[in-house]
Amino acid sequence: DGVVDSEKVKSNNVDVKIEPELEAEEKGAKEEPPRESDSNILDVSSDYPRDKHISIQRHLADLEKLADLREDEKKPCPLCPEEKFKACYSHKLHRHLQNLHWKVSVEFEGYRMCICHLACRPVKPNLVGDQTLSKMGAHYHCIICSATIIRRTDMIGHINRHVNKGETESRFITVRAPKSPYEMVKESATDVQVLPNHSTPQKTDSYFNPKMKLNRQLIFCALAVLAGERKPIECLDAFGATGIMGLQWAKHLRSSVKVTINDCNENSVTMIKENCHLNKMKVKLNINEEDNDETVGDGEENSDTIEVTKMDANVIMHLRSFDFIHLDPFGTSVNYLDSAFRNVRNLGIVSLTSTDISSLYAKAQHVALRHYGCNIVRTEYYKELAARTIIAAVTRAAARCNKGIEVLVTVALEHFVLVVVRVLRGPTPADDSAKKIRYLIHCQWCEERVFQKEGNMVEENPYQQLPCDCHGSMPGKTAVLLGPLWSGPLFNTGFLRRMLLEAVQYGLDEAQPLLKTLVCEAECTTLKHFSTHSPGDENKQEECGVYIKTPNTSAESYLVHGKRKSEEVLRGTAKRQRGEHSAEHPPFYYNIHRHSIKGMNMPKLNKFLTYLSEAGYRVSRTHFDPMGVRTSAPLAQFKTVLMKYSTPTYVGPQAEGPVHLPGEIQVGEEVPAATEIKVEEADEDEPRVAATVLTLSCPSHCTAD
Repeated sequence: DGVVDSEKVKSNNVDVKIEPELEAEEKGAKEEPPRESDSNILDVSSDYPRDKHISIQRHLADLEKLADLREDEKKPCPLCPEEKFKACYSHKLHRHLQNLHWKVSVEFEGYRMCICHLACRPVKPNLVGDQTLSKMGAHYHCIICSATIIRRTDMIGHINRHVNKGETESRFITVRAPKSPYEMVKESATDVQVLPNHSTPQKTDSYFNPKMKLNRQLIFCALAVLAGERKPIECLDAFGATGIMGLQWAKHLRSSVKVTINDCNENSVTMIKENCHLNKMKVKLNINEEDNDETVGDGEENSDTIEVTKMDANVIMHLRSFDFIHLDPFGTSVNYLDSAFRNVRNLGIVSLTSTDISSLYAKAQHVALRHYGCNIVRTEYYKELAARTIIAAVTRAAARCNKGIEVLVTVALEHFVLVVVRVLRGPTPADDSAKKIRYLIHCQWCEERVFQKEGNMVEENPYQQLPCDCHGSMPGKTAVLLGPLWSGPLFNTGFLRRMLLEAVQYGLDEAQPLLKTLVCEAECTTLKHFSTHSPGDENKQEECGVYIKTPNTSAESYLVHGKRKSEEVLRGTAKRQRGEHSAEHPPFYYNIHRHSIKGMNMPKLNKFLTYLSEAGYRVSRTHFDPMGVRTSAPLAQFKTVLMKYSTPTYVGPQAEGPVHLPGEIQVGEEVPAATEIKVEEADEDEPRVAATVLTLSCPSHCTAD
């Protein structure tokens, strides 16, 4: 009577599609007395297929068949004990089944789990033992695991958890239609089989995330650049899952790489082998299973062979040496850094993808301190702060193995942070890299920031290092010490340009716009035209320890086939490139919305970049923030230019304060002579007010006078 209608169970994580299951109607159920159904209750712990409980039906008519409704006879309810509902005629029993059982059911894939009042689950005895049956509670029978749940909302959540785990096959159905347990996914001309619940990594053995396609393309471009330097190279995908990344390496780079895909899970290894067969690749098993090698393919070339291993990632990186290692665990990668740098070859590349976004983006600061040994807070440049936190941990791990690093690529997007570094063997590169780990002084009022000066001497007033004067004008402590962080460059321009060439060559459309942005960000310039037709045009490549082809150099001078370069060549190359090395890009960036002036309309971002460039500062956009500006200008001058070219929201007789021409505006500290802003005088024919200064109360966090 006051009963709500049933709701269909839905899952927010995955879209599960199950073929219609065959109905297994129990023809003898209507002949059995209803109270004898207690003896047919199935054991919860058994895993073999069983008949479904009588409370699980497809239609209301099927439930009425169990009651064997007849107009001239009284029939009991098949789902209620006699103490609760006595036998009655058909019209009353029909209303009882519809209102007390069917309307409060839980639906799942065409089946209705009706409420059951039978003595199916143990009940705690009451103070009076005779009242146990009368106090028997209602419950539901799960169609998947045969568990009994009392509350309807708990039953819906219970079914949702089964769906998230991928457990959508009912163990009650004795006859199932044949169905493949995998789904087919194609990416970059590579076919892989994945589980239906591939997007829930914590609940499944193999994880495949379609949103990480851009990440896989960037890693492929980095490997392709390394394959052009020396052949063949041994590369490792330490966490294979479905094996799609290693398959893309072997399928496109062929004989240039020797691919090893590793995973510690037996089910994932089995899926990797099946995906290798699906892409016509031969599988070479690990040492313990070499006698039972399985091969697929017409040819006998070694380029079509992929080695599949089943061991812990730390173990395989300790046992073998590789030229290229990619780490993509679920969460942080710090547990595998020591093993990765232990045996990686000189001038090799280590790439790692971190997905522990909650700690890196300062949502769980205590976790970042525990994993990375770094103190961070939420700032306007939090994505770059996360990248520098990871690189600092990578640098310390490499230094413990007497190796230095050179950061080639750094990408921080919404759901992952990718860092690609080149390994430089020796104590001298290790010391140089370790010196680039510093603390950062961050002002919490104006978000100005500066790296702490080198040296071990304690300064009496560390606030003097900040360009702002918030400490003098604001009470209390205004700055915090963040870090230790990586203070060196985040990009290598030459390596990024060659990655862009590889992306164009292999048709990786999603990676090309990002790589163009990264090249501009590395050079700290605005977007310009790129030449992607010939790698010989790139004559200035600033990569430590790697000799890059120039127009006057033959190809044989920088391709080393399976051999390391001599110390003399490396030393000469480093000296030559040190002279060609351009100025590093400025650290961190400013968000134009964060520093906008109240009551003023900001200029367009591209125009604002032009204004900063005309003022004599290096400027570029950044991939970390779509409204971010990476510039060499300090925050005070950044606000000066922003206010100069901003227009008031409303100009009229009610506007307070005088109207000044652009030449009369003075904000913050005085502009140095070397970087003095030049303002062209407005034409008399077009008397346009470039900026209007309103007499407003300055915000507490503003540094302007």
